[in-house]
Amino acid sequence: MFRQSVLLKAFTRAPCRWASTIIKPWYITTPIFYPNAVPHIGHLYSLVTADIFARYHALKNPLRPVSFVTGTDEHGLKIQKAALNKGLPPKEFCDTISLQFRKLANEADVNFTRFIRTSEEAHYTSVEHVWRQLDKLGLIYKGSYSGWYSITDECFYTDSQVVHIAEEGHTPARTISKETGATVEYSSEINYMFRLSQFREALLEHYSSDPESVVPLAHHAHLVSILQSPLEDISISRPRSRLSWGIPVPNDPEHTVYVWFDALISYLTAIGYPWPNSGVSQGWPVDLQIIGKDIVRFHTVYLPAVLLALKLPLQRRILAHAHWTSSQKKMSKSLGNTTDPFQAIKEFGIDSVRYYLAKVGGRFQDDVDWSHVQVAKHDKELQAVLGNLYMRITSPAIASRMAPECSTSDREPFIPLLEASKALPSVLSNYMDKFNVADALEAIMDVLRLANKCLTDAAPWKSSPEVARASYDSCLESLRVSGICLQPFMPRVSGKLLDALGVSSAERSWINGQMGSIGDVVAGVRLFPAVSK
Repeated sequence: MFRQSVLLKAFTRAPCRWASTIIKPWYITTPIFYPNAVPHIGHLYSLVTADIFARYHALKNPLRPVSFVTGTDEHGLKIQKAALNKGLPPKEFCDTISLQFRKLANEADVNFTRFIRTSEEAHYTSVEHVWRQLDKLGLIYKGSYSGWYSITDECFYTDSQVVHIAEEGHTPARTISKETGATVEYSSEINYMFRLSQFREALLEHYSSDPESVVPLAHHAHLVSILQSPLEDISISRPRSRLSWGIPVPNDPEHTVYVWFDALISYLTAIGYPWPNSGVSQGWPVDLQIIGKDIVRFHTVYLPAVLLALKLPLQRRILAHAHWTSSQKKMSKSLGNTTDPFQAIKEFGIDSVRYYLAKVGGRFQDDVDWSHVQVAKHDKELQAVLGNLYMRITSPAIASRMAPECSTSDREPFIPLLEASKALPSVLSNYMDKFNVADALEAIMDVLRLANKCLTDAAPWKSSPEVARASYDSCLESLRVSGICLQPFMPRVSGKLLDALGVSSAERSWINGQMGSIGDVVAGVRLFPAVSK
């Protein structure tokens, strides 16, 4: 029997596995997506969110490499059934759909470093190793498991995790998961079990000591409340007679490793687990794990318990985002109410789609309804605030009449703009460090709006040549700083902007937000493509 607090302290006291001369990569992950159907806008949201944080970290810490993992979770009953419906072997079915997820990441300018597929041989090796280690520790046993099973979620729920609801047309009452709303049915079968119950105190101690380990804070509070009560052991296998598409249980070909147990190990597999040389890792732990709010339990309870058993550090931060909805209902492949992200990118361009996802969904607290009208509105906002500013300030009407220099008094109306531009990196950091992507992006837009206002008020196309010079210099500086700060959010348009400003690649790092230069400015550059009809 494990003493949980002893186990927790055992790994937290362990010496650092990274030599002082080696920098541990900053490790970020998306959920490992389930490819039982083509990707929808919710998958793009997770990808873009992770990419924003990955690029932001790389921008602020250019000497520290980033490991950015995404991929597909390819086993389980839903995959098996979807492949059967298509008349394809499961692996061949997954090959096709997984490629669509990779394509989406590429089209969305998501700069991942590893795309893992759980059907890879390396992942089989990793899962088998974890299973044998847990078995050796006496943490796996075979027993009869009864509970409420959801085919949609591919997991069991306890009595306390389901609710019985009476609906018109449903007799008897339907039973659903409180967490996901998926229909469940009571089932009993012989499975392999993991002794999750032994890790409750260690998990409670960990989360209680670090209130920012799971954000938004509401998820952390809910997690701590769950851990106040006993945890039940969980099933980690399925009979092979019911589920053939999956990793065989070591030494028992009649059972298949449970898809969620298998999938959670992928975050270890992706950075080379099991590690050679006495367990020296290649970047563990995860520094930031991006997940949807419907899979919090798997990533904050099940995976950490396995990590504790393996004496590995737990994830440092977990960000559980809300869902994108359609008519206030969660987008779901099973409900058929998803939005095609490829079509959205084709119609509006990836910069506008990323902008909309980050600005509207970047507080992560509440579900957000996808709206074609609102995407179009945000696209126009970008063009008006950023695109139009660049076109206005580089127009011949201003450039042709500028004086070589201007006085301090000529620059005075632009002092608030220059001060706001100088403060922008600090303001942005404050929001990003609090996982508030929406307000970070809004801070950039506020500077650009102020630049537009200053330009309109100064009217350099009809004012003195000295005012034209002050307008030009001040607005270009605000564009330069904004362009640097926009790189994590909209890498394509920010690159185009900085190119047009003549900002060299060597002067696009975070430090250049405070100090940098502008080169040969290209007039009349259209930053945003016309919206396709």
